[in-house]
Amino acid sequence: PSLRGTSGIAVALKNSEEAKGRFRVNFVDPSAGDDNSDEPGGPEGCSVSFQNGGDTVLSEGSLHSGGGSGGHHHYYNDTHTNTYYLRTFGHNTIDAVPRIDYYRHTAAGLGEKLIRPSLAELHDELDKVSDGEQVRCMLNIWGVMLFIRLSWIVGNAGIGLALLVIAMATVVTTITGLSTSAIATNGFVRGGGAYYLISRSLGPEFGGAIGLIFAFANAVAVAMYVVGFAETVVDLLKYELLMLDPSNDIRIIGTITIVVLLGISLAGMEWEAKAQIVLLVILLVAIVDFIIGTFIPFENKKPQGFFGYKAEIFSENFGPDFRDDTTFFSVFAIFFPAATGILAGANISGDLADPQSAIPKGTLLAILITTVVYMGLAVSVGSCVVRDATGKLNDTIVNELTNCTSAACRLNFDFSSCETTKCSYGLIQDFQVMSMVSGFAPLITAGIFSATLSSALASLVSAPKIFQALCKDNIYPGFLVFAKGYGKNNEPLRGYLLTFLIALGFILIAELNVIAPIISNFFLASYALINFSVFHASLAKSPGWRPAFKYYNMWISLIGAILCCIVMFIINWKAALLTYVIILGLYIYVTYKKPDVNWGSSTQALTYLSALQHAVRLTGVEDHVKNFRPQCLVMSGAPNSRPALLHLVHAFTKNVGLMICGHVHRVSL
Repeated sequence: PSLRGTSGIAVALKNSEEAKGRFRVNFVDPSAGDDNSDEPGGPEGCSVSFQNGGDTVLSEGSLHSGGGSGGHHHYYNDTHTNTYYLRTFGHNTIDAVPRIDYYRHTAAGLGEKLIRPSLAELHDELDKVSDGEQVRCMLNIWGVMLFIRLSWIVGNAGIGLALLVIAMATVVTTITGLSTSAIATNGFVRGGGAYYLISRSLGPEFGGAIGLIFAFANAVAVAMYVVGFAETVVDLLKYELLMLDPSNDIRIIGTITIVVLLGISLAGMEWEAKAQIVLLVILLVAIVDFIIGTFIPFENKKPQGFFGYKAEIFSENFGPDFRDDTTFFSVFAIFFPAATGILAGANISGDLADPQSAIPKGTLLAILITTVVYMGLAVSVGSCVVRDATGKLNDTIVNELTNCTSAACRLNFDFSSCETTKCSYGLIQDFQVMSMVSGFAPLITAGIFSATLSSALASLVSAPKIFQALCKDNIYPGFLVFAKGYGKNNEPLRGYLLTFLIALGFILIAELNVIAPIISNFFLASYALINFSVFHASLAKSPGWRPAFKYYNMWISLIGAILCCIVMFIINWKAALLTYVIILGLYIYVTYKKPDVNWGSSTQALTYLSALQHAVRLTGVEDHVKNFRPQCLVMSGAPNSRPALLHLVHAFTKNVGLMICGHVHRVSL
């Protein structure tokens, strides 16, 4: 029968091969069919009407049948909405049928076979997990400052300015979090954290400069967390065990602590991700313990300045009372490292299963939750504890005084001696106020240990990985020795040792208020470049800049970058100037060395865009004799065949005109 018709009559399938579903698409001449056939026309046994007009399927068995039953083939009429038995489609065309094996990894190099996801899996974003990114960020933000320095900040700045300090840090980190989310969702994110994000956006010049700065900042952060831990241990043992003096005790305990942390890092970090949840639970329990304690003002705590929620204390502590050359921005510099944990998840981007989803969700949620907690605790501690207290039970006021002005005096306590001599208790004098206020002090101690050690361990892991990613790109050839990894997880053991030495040097300072501003300076420089990366990529309009995260704005990112720079200079203009001189020096060095990398950075895109815009602008510029530049088309053939002609034209084009050499190739047709 002819195969050029447009429709056909459905005939029942009898061949065993046809029952397996092996059919092919074909077209039938209606005249070749049996119009009187009454056999069912489909898998359900129902007849298919002639006017359906669908494609006809020719069975494999009938294709090869030469006779029998009048030599009729068995046809099955299909509609255009169905795709039955498509696997034999290739029998009807000379084109090769696409094979799924060509579009998936049939043998994964590492681990189990990779399975191509379905459309439902690709569109299902709700069931994906954040891989602990949010937990890691929250643990780093709720670090040493939460329990050890928040009360001191409230005591100096007051409740009002303390909230402003937290709000300013939140604005900077939120803008940076939005920029980080945009970069992280613009393409595949490998290990290297902030260095990888900046280098792949702005190029190796900026990336190489900030990579060193950011790795160094994380190494110094290890020292800050360890010193905070050592401060707490020394305070717990000050009445029972004093080895030398408080400063040297902090150095000794800090050195022992970082040696233990280094041993844990070198032994392997497989358990670290699982431990994050346990540490977070301890922190949450400690926070709840503090909140419960604020409602239980024990009598023995009143001499130490804790009276419970009192309007008099809130009113007195609302305004600032800066002491010992402390200013608003020095307080901000000490608090800001608490907000630097927003990149804790991005720093391990290479270890996340889905960094494009985990980084935006985890980072922004962590910023929101931790900011609310910081503000709530600042108001609570500022409403319950006075700034100065003697800690002596006999400082109670028996007879009512007529000239009471302080909140403690109105609450029948006389702490006026603190105006002439330094007291040991109160918001400003006692760094362990949170433990004193809490319902069960050991829980706060456990929270401090959890916050400091987990943050120190996270920074001790992040810094070597960032530095290893920088060294692998071979931007600084002298650092290539640190690119080598060991073990199945490619651990940067040499980077661990370098981080250990840097952190140990800063631990010997033994002053948390000195270390914190140094970290603030370096982290603000990193945040400024992350925000500038988003602005620069958006301005360049690169075809490769298509972040899946849409809740960002190039101008807000620019404001964030400028804000970071301003805050750096306000905190310490000398340190800020030194930081930018270092970044500029590293930038010039990398530009001079020209590393053999090409990441399609926004710098390249902006160069093309600028050249294109200026070339188009030239079309509207009228010629003038003062701006005349010779533009010559020289039919030189191969340029090296007529050097004299090139020298002649160059004599009047020099370096201000344009010379184009033309070479015509003859091709026989």
